[in-house]
Amino acid sequence: MELYIVRHGQTDWNANGLLQGRSDTLLNQNGIDAAKKLGEQLRGIHFEKIFSSPLQRAFQTACLIRDELESQSEIPIIKDERLIEISFGEGEGKHYTEWMNESSPYRYFFSAPEKYPVPPGGESFENVCARTKDFIKSEIEADFQNKSHIMIVAHGALNKGIMCYIQNHGIKDYWLGDLQKNCEASIFDYDGKNWRKIDS
Repeated sequence: MELYIVRHGQTDWNANGLLQGRSDTLLNQNGIDAAKKLGEQLRGIHFEKIFSSPLQRAFQTACLIRDELESQSEIPIIKDERLIEISFGEGEGKHYTEWMNESSPYRYFFSAPEKYPVPPGGESFENVCARTKDFIKSEIEADFQNKSHIMIVAHGALNKGIMCYIQNHGIKDYWLGDLQKNCEASIFDYDGKNWRKIDS
């Protein structure tokens, strides 16, 4: 079984360097065009299911990708709360350079995630890893024999939480391989026991 893990398309908040987290933003035109292009690139692959974060920017991306897949308009897109982006709490809407400057306690978000403190109203990396692991085990691994291709459309930090589990590494290496670009797909193969990265 092949699993395609996709980050949503660009939003104006992405373009302006603002922290989104749980803020429910929409794709801008660049994001719309990139989602359509990715859908075109994936034509010929038959997906049995597409899972999406419930936030609009991810669901919109999933719908646009599906619309470009040949004769696959009936693929269900299933929203799952476990795929929602990490919450930045009081940091949402702030520019990342302001929130992660050298004097900020949140400067470790990318450089040393194991030292990152949870902001008021925010979420820890540990919690993201716990809910993404639960999702993969219950929705993907448990049903892998009945599926050949599955897609997940979610978010930058959330997708890395998934990869912590399937690549078997800890929070210290949370950003292994760097943050996905908007509308980038990372592809993994699962044989019932092991996960293997096959493309990106």
